[in-house]
Amino acid sequence: MNEKTFRVLEYNHIHTRLSTYTARELGKELALGLRPSTNQEEIKRWQAETTEARRLWQSGERIPLGGIFNLKQVLRNAELGRALSPEELVAVAATLRAGRLLKDYFQGEQQANAPTLAEMAAGLTAFPQVEQEIERAITPEGMVKDQASPQLYKLRTQLKTLQNRVRDKLEAIVQGASTRKYLQENLITLRNGRYVLPVKQEYRQELPGIVHDQSASGATLFVEPVAIVELNNKLRQVEVEEEKEIARILAVLSALVGEAAGPALANLQILARLDLAFAKGRYSIELRGSEPLLNDRGYLRFLAARHPLLTGDVVPIDLELGEDFHTLVITGPNTGGKTVSLKTAGLLSLMAQSGLHLPAASGSEAAVFTGIFCDIGDEQSIEQSLSTFSSHMTNIVSILEEASDERHLVLLDELGAGTDPAEGATLAIALLNEFHRRGVRTIATTHYGDLKVFAYNTPGVQNASVEFDPETLAPTFRLLIGLPGRSNAFAIAARLGLDQKIIAHARQLLSPDERKVEDLIGEMVNERRLLEQERRDASALRQRVQREEQELKAELTRLKARREQLMKEAREEARALVRETRRKMENLLRELQETAHSSERSKLVNLAREELQEKLEELAEPSPQVEEYHGELAVGMRVKLLALGQEGEIIDLNEDAALVQAGPLRIWVERGKLAPLAPQKRPEKTGAVAGVKMAGLSQEKAKNISSELDLRGLTVDEALQITDKYLDEALLVGLPWVRLIHGKGTGALRTAINDYVRKHPRVKKHRWGESNEGGMGVTVVELER
Repeated sequence: MNEKTFRVLEYNHIHTRLSTYTARELGKELALGLRPSTNQEEIKRWQAETTEARRLWQSGERIPLGGIFNLKQVLRNAELGRALSPEELVAVAATLRAGRLLKDYFQGEQQANAPTLAEMAAGLTAFPQVEQEIERAITPEGMVKDQASPQLYKLRTQLKTLQNRVRDKLEAIVQGASTRKYLQENLITLRNGRYVLPVKQEYRQELPGIVHDQSASGATLFVEPVAIVELNNKLRQVEVEEEKEIARILAVLSALVGEAAGPALANLQILARLDLAFAKGRYSIELRGSEPLLNDRGYLRFLAARHPLLTGDVVPIDLELGEDFHTLVITGPNTGGKTVSLKTAGLLSLMAQSGLHLPAASGSEAAVFTGIFCDIGDEQSIEQSLSTFSSHMTNIVSILEEASDERHLVLLDELGAGTDPAEGATLAIALLNEFHRRGVRTIATTHYGDLKVFAYNTPGVQNASVEFDPETLAPTFRLLIGLPGRSNAFAIAARLGLDQKIIAHARQLLSPDERKVEDLIGEMVNERRLLEQERRDASALRQRVQREEQELKAELTRLKARREQLMKEAREEARALVRETRRKMENLLRELQETAHSSERSKLVNLAREELQEKLEELAEPSPQVEEYHGELAVGMRVKLLALGQEGEIIDLNEDAALVQAGPLRIWVERGKLAPLAPQKRPEKTGAVAGVKMAGLSQEKAKNISSELDLRGLTVDEALQITDKYLDEALLVGLPWVRLIHGKGTGALRTAINDYVRKHPRVKKHRWGESNEGGMGVTVVELER
């Protein structure tokens, strides 16, 4: 790479735009000094950094890039033992904080989202002690705090006391009836660090004291009254001691910075590189860029590429070089975009090798060139007596000395121009032949028709043209590879009104071969236009079909989701009804156990049967039809209740139905509504199970009890008795957890409750309350379901 290439391709403008996206001066320096690399692995890493930075910007998360200062000289001074100013120390603390925050930022989930940047940030060193010491001693505005040291606090307290005493005495003089007339103004001011009063010249002798200054006119003297001279002396002495203490504090902090100077300087380099990476990411977003693929075989493939410095409605171009052909000859009218195409190829190659995303479509591919050379524009020199042609030849001679193989890209604008057309064309063909023989990747623009023939007849050389619309007499700026440019002189002349006889006569003056070539190119242009229209129509049709297919798939997905939602709601409603029925049953059993009279038991049982029958009918309405089972059933068999989806065990049978134990409940179910399950080992029972035969699953609503029990003020025995009953009720109604409020007190009640719930067989786990739940004054108990 050489500086002339950077200048001609306007690479410095890319630097300038990139630098506007940096957060701090360090990153800006790197952006302005950015140069392409010729190491493919390094370029891949740079491109990965840009891609990751772009992804993080687009995520919307705040990236901690603030507070980074260029402290190279400051850190070197500290390393040499020099004292830093408070402002410099504040900048050091801010920069150290920025490094720590970025290191922490990439140690979270961003470590997976941006592994390359995270690896870079891992090299940052944190200095929390230095940060804390500086922040403890100095305010963000650069003032040393009173609390920076006990001695400084003491001295500043003395200063305030002495200042108040001085001001009190001066206020007495200012407000005194006999002395007020001596003063030019009723104010207290400072001169040379001493408190003084503005005394009129004519009353100098009336107010004894030391004159420290006078006004420009001499009419006012600034006098330190004798009454405060001694206080001012003491005040000045304390101020000197304060300055010494501040200097000592700054020296201590500077020494801390000096000890960390080496790693802190390394931090600055990493922070600058991170700043540059994030600037590249933001620039990529602005360009609507994409990460290019890379290769080392000299192959370029830029899809829908745009020149990054052009603004407005830029026409993208597709450009390819280095696979089927190594040399591309571009022809076409002036201002048609030939030179822009040439510069786009060169500038995008430089950007890719600098780790920048390209303003091109995804899938674009860039080669890693060791040298990019260009001869673009008219660089004639009057001082060196060089004509346009001589200037071009001088550049090309120097290019021939360096460009030797496929690792070099050569861009030649208006090759062979500036001299006799016949000689210029033959010289251009000879030069292209030489570059092609070496394998150099070459793109050249020209007006010579002979070069079209050369490109057509030479393997590995390809024609290209910039499109021109004869209807509008304007270029379309599209680059057409594989199609040579045709002369549009006759078409333009005809559109502008030139007599057709003159145009026909001019056409007759062309040689037969020239007319044949022009006619052939015209046919190719028309055929290509028709093919492109057909391709666009086919593409539109394909897109419409794909869009309709996507809409149908989306509708199908929506219907499936709706069906699943309805089924889920139905299942939830059924499960809720079953849960409610279970709670009512447990509550009824408890009430039956507590009821003393048999008449009351019978009344409750009859009431429960009626409600259970109603609930079963209600539950059965939306249930789907199930196929009845007509096989053999036996006591002890595990079965599934087909209508409810519940599982249970048969404990009794008759000709029409079976009594099934489903959880804590028993229910009579028709034989056809049961399906046998695989045998399952039954746990041994140690006692008889007391229960009541029932014909349904529902009863009165479960008793609504509070999820909190307040035990404060009770004795240990009273609290344990109440807690035991309360936990039984909570288990019966299905509460998942409860809060036992026992207070903190002496701790006796808390200990007793804790021991009790720890041994309770139905307590799953327990813990002290959180700070917002009552702390150790509350025990939170989770119950088994």
